[in-house]
Amino acid sequence: MAITTASERAFRTTVNKMGSMLDQMHKGYFGFSPSDTWSPAVNLYETDTAYLICVDLAGVEKDKIDVRIEGGRLSIKGARATPMHPDGTMRAEGGSRRVRVHLMEIDHGSFCRWVDVPGDVRRGEINAIYRDGLLWIELPREPAGETRRGDAGL
Repeated sequence: MAITTASERAFRTTVNKMGSMLDQMHKGYFGFSPSDTWSPAVNLYETDTAYLICVDLAGVEKDKIDVRIEGGRLSIKGARATPMHPDGTMRAEGGSRRVRVHLMEIDHGSFCRWVDVPGDVRRGEINAIYRDGLLWIELPREPAGETRRGDAGL
C-alpha cells in the first residue's frame, strides 16, 4: 500500500486551523468577536481533466465574493452579513423587538480562504459557479505530459 504525505504548506495550514480553534475555545461561550476573519469549509476534488474546489458560502451574496490567483495559491475572500430573521425583527437598527443572543455559531463578517494551486493548472480557463450557497471553482489541467513544472508565474 502506497503512503502519500502532505506537503509542508498543507501541514502549516492544519497547524494554523488548530490554533484558530484553540483561540475560539478560549473565548468561551459569550466571547464572540465579530471582527475575526473566518475561514469557510472547502472540499477538493480531482478528475483527469480538472481540479474542483467546492466552498461552503451559505448566506453570502454573490457580489461579496472575490476569487483570485495570487502567487501559487487561489484566494477566496469576501464577507457574510450577520444572519437576520426574514420578518425583520432582528434588524441591527430600528428592530421592533429586543433580541438577546444565547448562542452564535454561524460565522459572519469577513472571510478568507487560501488553496494551493498545482503547477499543471490552465490559469486562463478557470471557471466559477455560485449556486445554492456553494461556490464551485473548476481549475482545468494541462493534458498529461504537458505539465509546466517550476512555473513561477502561478
